[in-house]
Amino acid sequence: MEKFLTLILIISFLSCNQKPEKKASKDQNIQKEESNPVKKRFAEMEAKALKEDYRGIELEEGKVENLFSIRATGVSTIPIQKAAEVFLSSLDVDQKQRTTFDMNDQEWRKWCNVDNGIYDRQGVSLKDMTQSQKEAAFKLMQVSLSAKGLQLSKDIMKTDQTLKELHNGSPDYDEELYFFTLMGIPSETEPWGWQLDGHHLIINYFVLADQIVMSPVFMGGEPIMTTSGKYKGNTLFQDEQNLGLSFMLSLSSEFQAEATLSSSKVKNNNIAEANKDNITLNYEGLIGSKLNEQQKEKLMYLVSQYVNNIREGHSQIKMEEVKAHLNNTWFAWVGDTTDDAVFYYRIHSPVVLIEFDHQIAVGVSNDDNGPTRNHIHTVIRTPNGNDYGKDLLYQHKEKHH
Repeated sequence: MEKFLTLILIISFLSCNQKPEKKASKDQNIQKEESNPVKKRFAEMEAKALKEDYRGIELEEGKVENLFSIRATGVSTIPIQKAAEVFLSSLDVDQKQRTTFDMNDQEWRKWCNVDNGIYDRQGVSLKDMTQSQKEAAFKLMQVSLSAKGLQLSKDIMKTDQTLKELHNGSPDYDEELYFFTLMGIPSETEPWGWQLDGHHLIINYFVLADQIVMSPVFMGGEPIMTTSGKYKGNTLFQDEQNLGLSFMLSLSSEFQAEATLSSSKVKNNNIAEANKDNITLNYEGLIGSKLNEQQKEKLMYLVSQYVNNIREGHSQIKMEEVKAHLNNTWFAWVGDTTDDAVFYYRIHSPVVLIEFDHQIAVGVSNDDNGPTRNHIHTVIRTPNGNDYGKDLLYQHKEKHH
């Protein structure tokens, strides 16, 4: 009897010491948000966005139907599946619980490009992983992305280490504060996917059989050119910047005027960043059907700088999709066209939305407080309802479930 009472007391003690711990953690998060008005504002924006069912980025007249179809591409995704399985198997029980979500979970839409002092992320970060787990995580990235895409991702992570150095070791920045989550179960036939979420780097990666949708993707950085510290010499987005300006300068003065929405660049201009899954965005600027063949080739080459971050084979499939709608692809510009200009450009068609933006300085001081070449944001999305592979997922459910 005495042993039985002792056991009851131990169980009672454990239960009383576990539940308040979770509540305290939740209360601490609430207190943090209340004490940080910027963090609270981002949390409110996300909550508001998630209240809306996903519909995607559409024109004012609505969604263009029948753009995407389930089909065989002939490019195997099995290496991605296998890498995801190895990564999952490397996690302990707690990590796996934090990392895995249902295919329909809102985790897909929970991402934000701000630093970790402003936004709480789900999943497990590289910082919380063992060396073998990190290797498995990077292997998943390696087989999912091109060599260019993987290197760019790593270089973006390096900029956060630089910001940490510039901000006296602030815990808000770190080259390993990048969080992985998986939706669904890696499969050859059923839909699944993974997400990487961190400061200036978000990748949403949907897989269905041998089809891939890699969007939304946010890639940015500050500083763009690192001049000190561990990663001195690290440089980002020079091709995306210089080829964008080169394409604009290749246009006639008449076409430049048509593409220009404003010659004044005084603010951040990106439209389709976090919490912007459901926006109405009409075509603006210069339409592709007016371009000659040489100009079309230059525009396609500019698009490829973003599309080619995905693995070889699937990048070609996406580029073919873009090319099929090239005559209805619009190029828009904000800013001037001098050698050292700061600017924004947008490429928008039924199947792709790309944005490049010189942003106002945040983590690195800037003398004039305006947009700078040392802080860049880029976004690539799939308009008309297929971000996160949502359109393909809907078709799959209609057919099989």
